[in-house]
Parts: sequence; structure tokens; C-alpha cells
Amino acid sequence: MDRTLELPSGETVTPDDVFLYNGYPYRVEFPEGSESDDADAEFWLSPLHWGGGEMDIPFREREALVEQWGPESRGTLSESEWDQWVREARHDDRFGDDELDALHRELPTSGGGLVARIRRTLGF
Repeated sequence: MDRTLELPSGETVTPDDVFLYNGYPYRVEFPEGSESDDADAEFWLSPLHWGGGEMDIPFREREALVEQWGPESRGTLSESEWDQWVREARHDDRFGDDELDALHRELPTSGGGLVARIRRTLGF
């Protein structure tokens, strides 16, 4: 069973969900063997493109996330909202084209995400 985390926005996410945290797409990760849905359990946020290493943000409890949830944090976004985020990020010097191309392939947008990748692979 997948662990879940309640975001400060009130949404519940699993490690498969992408959400906007402080202006960047992230996923939640839990320690190996962690089965508890305890709100005070340890977890980390992994940036969608730079995750799996030094860029991950560890949290010892949900309350720390609540304290750091800034105005650029919105939680999960719709397909059209992710499309808009990618368009706006293309004009932001903080993001490179390669990074945004990789993000666009992973985000649940009209041109990215799992379904779009499957369609491209199968030639649809």
C-alpha cells in the first residue's frame, strides 16, 4: 500500500503524484520499509527533475512542511495549470530548456505525462 501525505493545501498525495511546492514540481518520498500513515512520520520532497540526491528536501514531520509551504506552493495542478506553468517557466531564467523539456515529459500536461509518453512510443 502506498503511503500518503496530506499537503497544507488539504490534498492527499502519494509518491506517484506531482505537486507544486515553492514554485517547482515535486513528488513525496518515504523511507524504505515505512508503512505508517502517521502524520509525524519522516518523509522528503523530491524535485521532479533534480530528485534522488542532494536536492531532496527532508522533513521530520508534516508540521515542518506546513511552516515552509510558501505562496508559490499550490499542491496538485490540473493538466491546463501544468501547461501554463511550463509556458511561464520557459520565460524564467532559473530554468534551462533541457530541464523544462524533461519536466514537460513527466508532468501531467497535454503534451507530457505518462499517457503522452505511451502514445509517442506507440506512434499514436
